[in-house]
Amino acid sequence: MQDTERKVVRIGGASGFWGDSAVAAPQLVRDGRIDYLVFDYLAELTMAILVSARRKDSSLGYATDFIDHTMRSVLVEVVKQGIKVVSNAGGINPEGCADALARLAEELGVSVKIAVVLGDDVSAHIPDLRRARQNDMFTGAELPQDILSANAYLGALPIAEALRQGADIVITGRCVDSAVTLGPLIHEFGWSDQEYDKLAGGSLAGHIIECGCQATGGLHTDWEDIPDWPIIGYPIVECHEDGLFVVTKPMGTGGRILSAAVAEQVVYEIGDPSAYILPDVVCDFRNVRVEQDGQDRVIVSGARGLPPPSSYKVSATYSDGYRCAGSLVILGIDAVRKARRTGESILKRTREIFRQRGLADYSASRVEIIGAEDTYGPHARTRAAREVLMRVAVHHASKEALGIFSREIAPAGTSWSPGTTGPSLARPAVSPLVKQFAFTLSKGLVPIQIRMGGQDRSVMIPPGDDEVRASPQDPILETPPAEGWTVAVPLVRLAYARSGDKGNISNIGVIARKPEYLPLILGQVTPEAVKLYFSHLVNGEVRRFLLPGIYACNFLLFDALDGGGTASLRMDPLGKGMGQMLLDMTVMVPEELARSLVPDSRQA
Repeated sequence: MQDTERKVVRIGGASGFWGDSAVAAPQLVRDGRIDYLVFDYLAELTMAILVSARRKDSSLGYATDFIDHTMRSVLVEVVKQGIKVVSNAGGINPEGCADALARLAEELGVSVKIAVVLGDDVSAHIPDLRRARQNDMFTGAELPQDILSANAYLGALPIAEALRQGADIVITGRCVDSAVTLGPLIHEFGWSDQEYDKLAGGSLAGHIIECGCQATGGLHTDWEDIPDWPIIGYPIVECHEDGLFVVTKPMGTGGRILSAAVAEQVVYEIGDPSAYILPDVVCDFRNVRVEQDGQDRVIVSGARGLPPPSSYKVSATYSDGYRCAGSLVILGIDAVRKARRTGESILKRTREIFRQRGLADYSASRVEIIGAEDTYGPHARTRAAREVLMRVAVHHASKEALGIFSREIAPAGTSWSPGTTGPSLARPAVSPLVKQFAFTLSKGLVPIQIRMGGQDRSVMIPPGDDEVRASPQDPILETPPAEGWTVAVPLVRLAYARSGDKGNISNIGVIARKPEYLPLILGQVTPEAVKLYFSHLVNGEVRRFLLPGIYACNFLLFDALDGGGTASLRMDPLGKGMGQMLLDMTVMVPEELARSLVPDSRQA
């Protein structure tokens, strides 16, 4: 083995979620010159989908695309090149996923050692937790009765151990997204479980590539600067023993590796950047640096680590009735008002039918008009739109009730508003409503095994610290608007932004386009100002954290997503658009600065 101080491990990120493009893995295998091919499939929403699938067929519960499409297209070449594969495609049935992969390997005539990480399923603890009156870690709600699954977010150590034992492919169930990258790095560099700065660096590498093309120009604020979307490159990290890494992509592919775009991904869904809690390390990303290193190369350094917690986060799912959503296109004069009346009339008519049949009211309902900027609330600019999509979404305890709702969408096409139409007037499907419940569970209660070649081996996990230790927050230096700052500009002229979610919490990262803009941003884009700007969406508090290394701040908006995930009835249940919305917020700047800003928001 080469000297670890000079060794470089190349890891390609081939999936940001279950449903990512089929071009990713072939591109990375063919052109990436990679050592590892890693996949992240398991968003919290995906777990609910997998639970529903396994309820219909006990052999399912894993990301079937990983087997049927992705590995079928690359497995032979992966084996030929000696590329190792790590994937959390196992979902809630990792053994079923591994069995399907073994059958595929036999069919294709290749020999691979497949390891399965077991232990994330903690559903056996549910009765004891119910007796102990376990509460949700975010809402305080008691543990629901109809629990469908409960899976702990495991870390990278079991993956590293599986690789040490000789696995060619490692399949996991629930693990933190970055673990599929950190595990190979622990194995390759021999990092100990107490080299926290290195573990934080490896975790950050995994965080950057865990969402696929979001590291290569996808979702970038200055989207017009990103070329060749159809052939956009998937990310590669070139990782070094000291925790530093370079973000790049295969040559000849589209997209761009820009320091600004990588910075956007640094802040993506990290919460408090001084204490990004993972099973193997508590990361401090406040002083991370991102530096352009020529074309399509960005160096990332400066992550720091602290001891991990003594518990795992657990994501449980439970059944809470059914859901359905119907839509119609409304054209013409007063389209917005006609559409809103249509949605409200559907709800009023069906509620009367429920009353006559002795059925309860909806547990939740929402009418939204796509094209009228409903999500923008008081900041909307298109109330006079003449072409809109009416969407009405509902939850109900009874499948029968939502069957009634489903049948009452299409009749609006001949009953009420002129200009009612749509590409399809088929009845919308009624589906189970599966929600999330989150809590923590002691690591000592979660034994972990690796199954390979018919044998199970236990993996010892360090106990962790009972109390998470975070470094003190740096003081936030603010520059309030000075007298004479009379020119109003949208925030996008000064900043980039990216947003996402954690349950019902919206996470918006804001990065200054130039270091000198940060004090101005901090002075005006305060938690109070953000709370006011989103007052039509956010019911809880707003917190702000500083990342001086990339001249950024990160906002957490609590009770902001109508429950978030499957619980939310909004068009944007994951808060993906809230960063874009915030970039429209007006800030005041000196006239001299205003003259220097590029009108279309892209900086010279």
